[in-house]
Amino acid sequence: MLEQWIHDWGYAAVAVGAFAEGETVLLAAGYAAHRGLLNWGLVVLVAALAATLGDQFFYWIGRLWGARLLARFPRLAAQFPRVESLLRRYPHWAIIGVRFLYGLRIAGPIIIGMAGVTPGRFALFNAVGALIWAPLFAGLGWVFGQALSVLSGQVQRVEIGLLLLLALVFVVWWLVARRRGQRGQAPR
Repeated sequence: MLEQWIHDWGYAAVAVGAFAEGETVLLAAGYAAHRGLLNWGLVVLVAALAATLGDQFFYWIGRLWGARLLARFPRLAAQFPRVESLLRRYPHWAIIGVRFLYGLRIAGPIIIGMAGVTPGRFALFNAVGALIWAPLFAGLGWVFGQALSVLSGQVQRVEIGLLLLLALVFVVWWLVARRRGQRGQAPR
């Protein structure tokens, strides 16, 4: 049932997840791609497109309504100096990197829009960031799936070894108990 849901809705879930925060959904999609339930390349493509569109959406919210948002949401206002400082020091890297900073995935593009970054510059570096982010997190999900497969195979070998050891212990115990039983019975 879960596999059918992933097959039917997996790419839509990746798109919705990547539009906003998305790391957890993308890790899970990478794992599902490892299991053969989704196509890894399509997962990356959908995630990169949705993440780019999502950040563009939040950028325009910041550009159009930023001052009102700062007044209404003090937590967003608290992030403004941090992102603005990054933009001054590393203008292009800040646009790319804000996608990787926990807690700034939505606030970052809003604040960048408020900070006066031109739409063309934001669009270009936002897309570059998404093209780095999507294969990185989908790849981490894939690697997790691979590690789990290797670990699972090793656990199966250990299980077989433990079962054989348990059988050996049982046979030795049985032989010792039988031998003791024979010694305890003296001929009459």
